[in-house]
Amino acid sequence: MSRRAVPSRRLNDDAGIPMASSMQQKSKTSPLVSVGLVVLGVLLIVGYSYSRSGGFGGNKEISHLGEGASCTLEVQQAIPILQKVYGDSMRRVLHVGPATCSVVTKLLKEEDTEAWGAEPYDLEDADSSCKGLVRKGLVRVADIKFPLPYQPKSFSLVIVSDALDYLSPKYLNKTLPDLARVSRDGLVVFTGYPGQQRAKLSDLAKFGRPAKLRSASWWIRFFFQTGLEENETATKKFEQAASKRSYRPSCQIFHLSS
Repeated sequence: MSRRAVPSRRLNDDAGIPMASSMQQKSKTSPLVSVGLVVLGVLLIVGYSYSRSGGFGGNKEISHLGEGASCTLEVQQAIPILQKVYGDSMRRVLHVGPATCSVVTKLLKEEDTEAWGAEPYDLEDADSSCKGLVRKGLVRVADIKFPLPYQPKSFSLVIVSDALDYLSPKYLNKTLPDLARVSRDGLVVFTGYPGQQRAKLSDLAKFGRPAKLRSASWWIRFFFQTGLEENETATKKFEQAASKRSYRPSCQIFHLSS
């Protein structure tokens, strides 16, 4: 049996063994690399958790919600804040927007709250719970490019989400005043931030056109041009209540007077 050759030089020889210095260097740097990777991993986890909780910005600096993001989900999260701001005006609410059944269902669970919904698109894929709301007349499909089938001041508060982003200024000129018409105490508008993707390509057939996400300054100018005034009192109350609850909206929220 052949014997394996043994190096003739000792480890403490002045010349050293080839690769010995690199092995020593590796043993010195490996702990640093490991520590760096651990720190990086912790930062990534913390950053992800913080962004999920609404961190890294409020109304004006936010992380994008990604494809298919929904301001209708934001409405559901904001209900406790809206109750603080509007008080008794939350007793009779109309929500207008896609997936309105989910908002109406949540509102109906609140004490002393009546709620209705107007769905701008079809309800072919609605679940049994949503179909039940339709049968009761609490939710109906209504093309918001035309006057809503409600009498003036039918509701104390009207909340709209994810619907106005798909309308051109031509229709917004008619739709916004009509939303204000059916409200008595105010109108709350939830819209996406520029840069957010509001619908998947597969949804374009349903919405008819891609979302046009406008800046806050664009909306403010448009409100003024259509004769709608911002409710500064409600806006300040909302900001204060949101701050106390550490709630940071992922959508733009505007409070308008009826």
